[in-house]
Amino acid sequence: MNLRQITIKDQLELKKVYFDSIQYLDEKIYSQEQKRAWSSQAWNNPNFNKSIIKGKGWLISKEGIIIAFATRYPTDRIALFYCKSKFQRKGFGSKLLHKLEDEAKKEGLDYLYTEASLISYKLFLKNKWKIIRKEKVNINKNFFERYKMSKIIKTH
Repeated sequence: MNLRQITIKDQLELKKVYFDSIQYLDEKIYSQEQKRAWSSQAWNNPNFNKSIIKGKGWLISKEGIIIAFATRYPTDRIALFYCKSKFQRKGFGSKLLHKLEDEAKKEGLDYLYTEASLISYKLFLKNKWKIIRKEKVNINKNFFERYKMSKIIKTH
């Protein structure tokens, strides 16, 4: 397993991880239509590319294949946080989250925030993040519930 910073060259492979992680979500939680709308964001939403190009991100690869990644953009927000379906629930998300938190601490940030899906919010809670509120968003005429979350990371 290899942990390294994201580069612009990784963009297409990161989109594949993003797409894979959404397509295999439990249909009891997200419908096929919701998954289609959500996964299209890799190509339709300019903020996806901005998060990779302007953000600070890390990825985990195994035998040269990217299996998970996470980015901060702007610097105090976790913008993208995805893992290929067959590698989920194996500790890669926690490893990436700790890396992002450590980097933000080194940069002198006091806190981080994110908008977590109905799937990922449990990982954030497990890592001492707090729910600020539940919110609804509209993506391509599909409504999604998610959690606005934050964590104080300052050490002083």
